[in-house]
Amino acid sequence: MSGLHEDALARRAKLGTPLGRFERMLEIRIVEARIRKLHEEGHAWGSTHLADGQEAVAVGVASALSSDELYVIGHRAHGHALAAGLTLDAVIGENCARRIGAVGGIGGSFHLTDMSVGLVHCITLMGAQIPIAAGLALARQVRGEKKAALAVFGDGSANVGAFHEGLNLAAVWNLPAVFVCENNHWSEYTRFNQNQLVPNIAMRGAAYGIPWDVVDGQDVEAVRESVSAALERARSGGGPSLIEARTYRYAGHNRTDAAPYRTKEDLETWLARDPIELARQRLVEAGVLREEDVTALRAALVDDVEAAVQRVLRSPEPGIEAMFANIVPRAKDA
Repeated sequence: MSGLHEDALARRAKLGTPLGRFERMLEIRIVEARIRKLHEEGHAWGSTHLADGQEAVAVGVASALSSDELYVIGHRAHGHALAAGLTLDAVIGENCARRIGAVGGIGGSFHLTDMSVGLVHCITLMGAQIPIAAGLALARQVRGEKKAALAVFGDGSANVGAFHEGLNLAAVWNLPAVFVCENNHWSEYTRFNQNQLVPNIAMRGAAYGIPWDVVDGQDVEAVRESVSAALERARSGGGPSLIEARTYRYAGHNRTDAAPYRTKEDLETWLARDPIELARQRLVEAGVLREEDVTALRAALVDDVEAAVQRVLRSPEPGIEAMFANIVPRAKDA
């Protein structure tokens, strides 16, 4: 196992405490801001999808999973990858197309993976992670392993065929799968209640006979509790579950989207329930943190992120041969 993967496992283990979960959420927020700036500075290119405001979902999910359980996520990926345990160098390096990145600098913002902590991949096709997770769960079932598989997807993905096919298959075969809908209220530029009539997405689980839950996606402990219960049910043979985590993205769909389609009041309502602030308040009230500790922690994380940025910018870009590195050559005819 490489040092990078050892670091990932150690980082994942830090999610075992409320303080560790708070620290990781704060780190994700800082990294997202730095990635945005790296794009502005010309060190990263193409599109990127940031997840400011959604940190509690990423950290709550990762903290509930064991590191040898597999999961797949969508293209708003940085927060989930950092929550899973990927190092700062791996995530920032991939955004900057450097060899130090998670997949060698050839995947960019969208493609992050580290099987040592169970993160199979970030799937850019809407909803495709749902049947993939069902397949991973089937493999666990066939092998007789007491392990689950999990998919994280957005509210827009709940309206594609893969959602319905994947959930139905998982239900019929009683697969050890957990499906987490990260409902940030916007399918690109369309509010989720403008393209569906049911009041929440999770209740669709009833149509397939599987348990469902709607959870406060701004509360990391609530997400962790709901996902943990669903995982335990899956591991013990209770079959799949559907969870909807209600959250909100503070930025636009991608870095060029100023989000003029939403109201100021809507954004302010969700900013008042910032997941990092809610976690901070809980820890301060419990006597785990002092305000000066938060200030020091934030400063230390900013320094860590900046040090990672400098390592990334000093690291080499992949060579032209990298485009063929993961291609299996066709066998020559005999």
